[in-house]
Amino acid sequence: MRNKKNLKFETKAIHLGGEPDPVTGSIMPAIHQTSTYVQKSPGVHQGYEYTRSHNPTRTRLQECLAGLENAKYALVAASGMAISTLITLSIPKGRTILCGDDVYGGTNRLFNKVFGAHYKTSFVDTTDLKQLEASLKEIKPYILWIETPTNPMMKISDIKKVSALAKKYKAILVVDNTFMSPYFQNPLDLGADVVVHSMTKYINGHSDVVGGCLMTNSKSFHDKIWTLQNSTGPSQSPFDSWLVLRGIKTLHLRMKAHEENAKKVAKFLEGHKKIVNVYYPGLKSHPHHSLAKKQMNGFGGMLSIVLKGGLKQSKKFMAKLQVFKLAESLGGIESLVNHPAIMTHASVPLEMRKKLGISDSLIRLSVGVEHIDDIIADLENALK
Repeated sequence: MRNKKNLKFETKAIHLGGEPDPVTGSIMPAIHQTSTYVQKSPGVHQGYEYTRSHNPTRTRLQECLAGLENAKYALVAASGMAISTLITLSIPKGRTILCGDDVYGGTNRLFNKVFGAHYKTSFVDTTDLKQLEASLKEIKPYILWIETPTNPMMKISDIKKVSALAKKYKAILVVDNTFMSPYFQNPLDLGADVVVHSMTKYINGHSDVVGGCLMTNSKSFHDKIWTLQNSTGPSQSPFDSWLVLRGIKTLHLRMKAHEENAKKVAKFLEGHKKIVNVYYPGLKSHPHHSLAKKQMNGFGGMLSIVLKGGLKQSKKFMAKLQVFKLAESLGGIESLVNHPAIMTHASVPLEMRKKLGISDSLIRLSVGVEHIDDIIADLENALK
């Protein structure tokens, strides 16, 4: 096989970390479902000592993930929140976090409530570069954490310009790329220092695994996080690693299908009399549409809508859906509907939710890969 760096995304997704087993020739990699490894003598082993530290199946997954984000290093953990926790634990005492104002509710809770007594966290609209620079200058954070697109308001930050500001003020830029997946966006190529994903979502794509990962070109950062993971223990199991590695093989096919359906759903809903707003970066009406076209290779399968009426109407609408299932999470092959104010973002302070627009009328859709006619008919029926 030619230089792995020169392979196209689709080929990387199938072959990186997925080479045939060298012992048996098995086309699918084995699951190394073991806790420990025999040593020839104390300290003399074949690169593996204990599965909390390293595992061959996890190694294969990390090799694949690094390739997909054009990174030198990748690290996987038991959940997306485990990765976020490890990064937070790496912050030196006395330093601060500057975080985008519109992020996953669990991220907000982690920074605000779990680590609030240890690190000061400030929130800022990272789409406003003047406001962002003023905050960087004042706070001098150790970590600048952004999502783009954001969850759930679908705001887009200019990664190149944000990266330049982060470097100017010596902050480590972490970009949560979960909504786009490595197929539609590669933040490291745009200047980010670290990329994180909830692999539970698009990377695995089948709603049967919980996992998280980070990718970086910094050996020192990778090694620091690995040491913390090895010391605290939130490693991903071999079987879950194998499932994610399997899921990745169809990532490019799934992302194309998600986007194709989401575009049609967004256009249908934008013209509907019972919808106030549709937040989808693929629509020309989106305030950051031009930026999205510039830094992303596609617009993804996520969108949020504002329904006319209040909580009663929102609940009624969601109860009438049949193809869309009401559930936490996103990014699986099935269509999911979510009410952020009650579900994923309930832990975000009420005043902050109001400021961001996370109202009782806001509904988030993860558009699946079912037939588009069935998806549209389901939405149309529920709106009636």
